[in-house]
Amino acid sequence: MRVIITGGRGLIGRSLVQLLAAQGYDIIVLSRRPIQTTQMFSQLGLTNIKIIGWDARSAQGWGNLITSESAIVNLAGATPAHWRWTRSYRARILESRLRAGEAIIQAMERYGPPKVLVQASASGYYGDRGQELLTEACLPGQGFRAQVCQEWEASTALAQTRRCIARTGLVLDTHVGAFPPLLHFAQLLGRRLGDGRQWIPWIHKVDVARAIQFLLEQQSLSGSFNLCAPEAVTNRELLREVQHVLKRPSVLPLPAFALQILLLTS
Repeated sequence: MRVIITGGRGLIGRSLVQLLAAQGYDIIVLSRRPIQTTQMFSQLGLTNIKIIGWDARSAQGWGNLITSESAIVNLAGATPAHWRWTRSYRARILESRLRAGEAIIQAMERYGPPKVLVQASASGYYGDRGQELLTEACLPGQGFRAQVCQEWEASTALAQTRRCIARTGLVLDTHVGAFPPLLHFAQLLGRRLGDGRQWIPWIHKVDVARAIQFLLEQQSLSGSFNLCAPEAVTNRELLREVQHVLKRPSVLPLPAFALQILLLTS
């Protein structure tokens, strides 16, 4: 199967490319920085994939690669694992996702639909719901993260093909993404972030890749899927486990007001 992947340089994209390449898929990665992307995958020993430059907002230069037997995995978007979510960066997070989705719909309208589209999203779709048990059938939540996820998903809602929405939890990798800042905090003897009761759905990057492959291959599946471990943990429990592995004691919490000073926008 030919798989066209946007956002291939990101944490999930790299893991997915490595998994599918090892199994002989015909992989095409769309990138705004094709030279750097080629170098990155070459360093990973992946020389059997095709890197195509795109502007992340149109079908120009790549739409003709779509076939009725191909798949598209749309992971494109500015990383949310950024130190400060300023107003300008929040706008970039949203706009980058919407423009990529519009490009995919444009390509489908011009060249025909693929066999399947996997659309990335995140558990932020549900917002902060306290102790409520959430499933794929739950309504969306409130707040910026929920808004981004809703509009991100909606950007490809007009796709005339089988579509699977992958709502991922916190993707664990020790070097990239949102987990390293938590790891650093744990190494500094932090006990919790805020009150420590926030639920953190999580999943390892390899399991995300395997789940996406499963969605690509299972032709009976469509709709929304929560990609996360069966048991969610609170941020207190997660930090406690990390510190247990690191053999470091828990000493100080980081209060909510300090988080706001560090992270909230101006």
